[in-house]
Amino acid sequence: MSEHRVWVASVAEADEVTRLLIGFRNDLGYDWPSDQSFVDGVAKLISGDSTDYLLGAIGEGPAAGVCQLRFRYGLWQAGNDCLLEDLFIEEPARGSGLGRAMTEFAIQHASTTRDSRRIELDVNEENKPALKLYESLGFGIKNSHGGRDLYLRRNLGADA
Repeated sequence: MSEHRVWVASVAEADEVTRLLIGFRNDLGYDWPSDQSFVDGVAKLISGDSTDYLLGAIGEGPAAGVCQLRFRYGLWQAGNDCLLEDLFIEEPARGSGLGRAMTEFAIQHASTTRDSRRIELDVNEENKPALKLYESLGFGIKNSHGGRDLYLRRNLGADA
């Protein structure tokens, strides 16, 4: 198996983060948000305190994966919560274990560097490979009160 490198992107790597997120958008078949929205949004988030971007590569190759981690204080855990978003691996690197390496790094980074007590994510139930990966790393939809935890969403914008 190839060795993977995963690291927290620096502000100087905002262009690489943006390139990969635009690739994610394109892979999903969307034509929005615009490229400029990604440029502006990544610049804002990567320079702030509440978001870290991870980049991942196979061996010494270029970055082939990206992941966004957003942090906020949560009362129920009396500590930080981490939201893992937009994990994307470019097609040639899929199946290499890079997604697993990035998710494991995200868990470790959130716990030790950002003192998070919980990490959450959403995944489409039709994305079987991602769901299998996340479940193998301990993510689940059941909680101690019975039933399942569901991540619900409502858009509030003009095109909601």
